[in-house]
Amino acid sequence: MAVSFVARDGGRVAYEVHGQGPLVVLSHGMGENRHSYRHLVPLLVSAGYRVASVDVRGHGDSSVGWPSYAPAEVGTDLLAVVRDLGGGPATLVGNSSSGAAVVFAATEAPDLVEGIVLVGAFVEQRKLNPFMRLALGAVLRSARLFGLFHRTLFPVHRPDDDTEYRTAMVAALRRPGRMAAVRGLIVPVEPYWTAVAPRVQQPVLVLMGTKDPDFADPAAEARAARRLFPVAEARMISEAGHYPHADRPEAMAGELAEFLAVIDRA
Repeated sequence: MAVSFVARDGGRVAYEVHGQGPLVVLSHGMGENRHSYRHLVPLLVSAGYRVASVDVRGHGDSSVGWPSYAPAEVGTDLLAVVRDLGGGPATLVGNSSSGAAVVFAATEAPDLVEGIVLVGAFVEQRKLNPFMRLALGAVLRSARLFGLFHRTLFPVHRPDDDTEYRTAMVAALRRPGRMAAVRGLIVPVEPYWTAVAPRVQQPVLVLMGTKDPDFADPAAEARAARRLFPVAEARMISEAGHYPHADRPEAMAGELAEFLAVIDRA
């Protein structure tokens, strides 16, 4: 499938589209790219959806050198993709750092967004001790170290093509400007997404892997996220890590299909 681009102030955002039906837009976490969803996309297409998988600004085939990589700006990129595809409305799915982006998008253009899904989203801004700050700083400046860190986020299952995907991901991160974009996604900004979450009027689904190593208690994090929204539910994906769309794609597709069916009937 050919890659499409939508022009934005400061650069352009890449995406590719598969299938026909109601629009679902997928947005990955920091350091990854649209191929993170390579196992989920065919399942959603088979279920009757048109699926757009986006390269977040500074990642994949999207351009670098943006003045900001803040979640609110990433959210406007997702809305630009929806408009480029005819205006939707669409359901937006955001993993990890992109979970914040879909919240901002839902509040900015509710006519374009009919539902949002947060996968492995961080409710609290992390407070790190000096050692962890030093370690994170090193990881976010080295494509090789990021690749090693990425591997730890699959504590139970790994896709059959995990090694090939990670090798390609690390190679992409070695291109000029890419690690700066990764760091840009986690720069503290105000407002944090939790401040605008109560304004989201669309249905919200919070998904979390039961074995997500980014959280001491993934279920508690999912419940905390759910309570922020007027209309939301939280579901756990058994034996999944931080990327359930990669390590448990069938289970995640099932949860999404139930949520999307409700939206389609609304």
